[in-house]
Amino acid sequence: MPTVSVKRDLLFEALGRVYTDEEFQHLCFEFGLELDEVTTEKQMIVKEQGEDSNLTADASEDIIYRIDIPANRYDLLCLEGLSLGLLIFLKKMLPPVYKAMKPLEGCIQRLIIQPDTALIRPYAVAAVLRNLHFTQDSYNSFIDLQDKLHQNICRKRSLVAIGTHDLDTIEGPFIYDAKRPSDIKFIPLNQTKEYTAAELMDLYSTHAQLKQYLHIIKDSPVYPIITDSKGRVLSMPPIINGDHSKITLNTKNVFIECTATDLTKAKVVLDTLVCMFSQYCKEKYTVEYSEVQQPDGRINLYPELSYRDEIISVNKANDLVGISESGESIANLLTKMCLKSDVMSSEKDIKVCIPPTRHDVIHACDIYEDVAIAYGYNKIKRTLPKTSTIGAQLELNKLSDLLRYPIAQAGFTEALTFSLCSRDDISTKLGVSIEEVPAVHISNPKTLEFQVCRTSLLPGILKTIAANKKMPLPIKIFEVSDVVLKDPTAEVGARNERRICAVNCNKTAGFEVVHGLLDRVMMLLQVNWSPKPSNNGYYLRQIEDPAFFPRRCAEIICNGEIIGKIGVLHPKNVAQGSAADNPKIEKVNVHHDIANSSSTPHSTNSSPAKSETETYSEHRRFMSDSSESEEDSVSEVWE
Repeated sequence: MPTVSVKRDLLFEALGRVYTDEEFQHLCFEFGLELDEVTTEKQMIVKEQGEDSNLTADASEDIIYRIDIPANRYDLLCLEGLSLGLLIFLKKMLPPVYKAMKPLEGCIQRLIIQPDTALIRPYAVAAVLRNLHFTQDSYNSFIDLQDKLHQNICRKRSLVAIGTHDLDTIEGPFIYDAKRPSDIKFIPLNQTKEYTAAELMDLYSTHAQLKQYLHIIKDSPVYPIITDSKGRVLSMPPIINGDHSKITLNTKNVFIECTATDLTKAKVVLDTLVCMFSQYCKEKYTVEYSEVQQPDGRINLYPELSYRDEIISVNKANDLVGISESGESIANLLTKMCLKSDVMSSEKDIKVCIPPTRHDVIHACDIYEDVAIAYGYNKIKRTLPKTSTIGAQLELNKLSDLLRYPIAQAGFTEALTFSLCSRDDISTKLGVSIEEVPAVHISNPKTLEFQVCRTSLLPGILKTIAANKKMPLPIKIFEVSDVVLKDPTAEVGARNERRICAVNCNKTAGFEVVHGLLDRVMMLLQVNWSPKPSNNGYYLRQIEDPAFFPRRCAEIICNGEIIGKIGVLHPKNVAQGSAADNPKIEKVNVHHDIANSSSTPHSTNSSPAKSETETYSEHRRFMSDSSESEEDSVSEVWE
């Protein structure tokens, strides 16, 4: 789900009133959106790049709303579309009518596609925005919308690449061709000297943003190129535009071209871009046609800006949503969602007009969904389903729930932490290198905090303790959740594994606390304690782990297999984890317990008291050199 960042004051200015954060959050919910975060540009930079970033000095302190947008609502990816949609939803204006027309003066602009483009990017569409007025904010929004479209529907420019140019600096007709890299030479955007296409590939191989697009054309024998009638390069899609035709705040006429491997998506992108920013044209909501000449000589006019009508049933809308509204009421609800609707003469059907901005509406079910959103999900009366089915809880989740209660009854508080964390959280802070950890990495992380999927529950719990340092000791926390591990044998190359992690943080050593919890969990799973190493039951075996104190860590062996660790964390790792105290940890793999609990019945002859005594004796053997009169805080960990 994409997230749009808009300046609060600009949004409120466009909406015509000021909202509190709570009021605007409620408005977003009613419209089917979610206000994800209230922040500033400076806070965003610090979060993504760290406090030492040089960019924070010039960062703005303006309040920014970060809003989660449905992935298929391309019309809401910018301030212009978002404010327009909310104004229509609030009934402050009617949905605008977008028009494409031929120029009143001069000839229509033409883009000629050469046959060689079929070797790499065969499709292209184009349009012109005339008499446009940019401000700094609308200019930034224009650029940002292109980036959002590139990352979303354009699939990082692999399907569609957008080029925008100052029409007053170039002359048509424009030629879209494919040439050998050595035959392409121009001054790229924001550069001062000419480069060949091959040189540009080397130049941008280390560029923070552009390097991710180079692979799209790098190995091709020909590169796509767009030039004007005088041979001046407009762009080399999908990499970079030419510097000659770059748009500025003074640009009045914009030529937009989209090259693509998917013609349908190219049309959607062009329609979205011109509809959102045609409101800044002298004649609002109007766009100028451009001709696109195909290699076979056919000529198409773009943008299409096509409207289409859909007929829906009033009764079906009521049945599917679970409401009882008249046709007129449903038509009004749809109009609030930018779908201008009218009740037909029969009063049983509604004619819905789908505008060129709502490419997400494909079937009638999409219209019924908008009826539910406009009506309000919270207003829909709850009813029992008319179907009769028998459901059952997943065995893994059932066992997890059964374990949560006794762990909580033992005095531990449950935590629910993020599934993503930083690379340091699962490597450096635990005394290992990232290469040794079978972690699944996020390819393009937005923040330093969310770079990999967690391979351990421990980092999240340590952060929870760090956030509660003012709480009185002891702090006893546990979590029963999934970790993600690389697995070449799995269908997707990774697998989830359910684990338990329990932490006891106190001023004095209390290894028996987590050891007792381990015994309790194993007793519930009907797994016996084994006084000696064997393949029947569980026992502890001393190991060395860089995350733990020397000689204060043990593996938990169950039926001959390692299922977890228990021990005292090393102070340096605790400090790096931002926890004030030194935890003892207990860690167990629940998947293993599920597999073995049924095959290892609990012995009715065993004595719980004896088992606890032997457990504590085993603890004393491998913790023989530890002192229980430590002045520093100590924490036990089990995972």
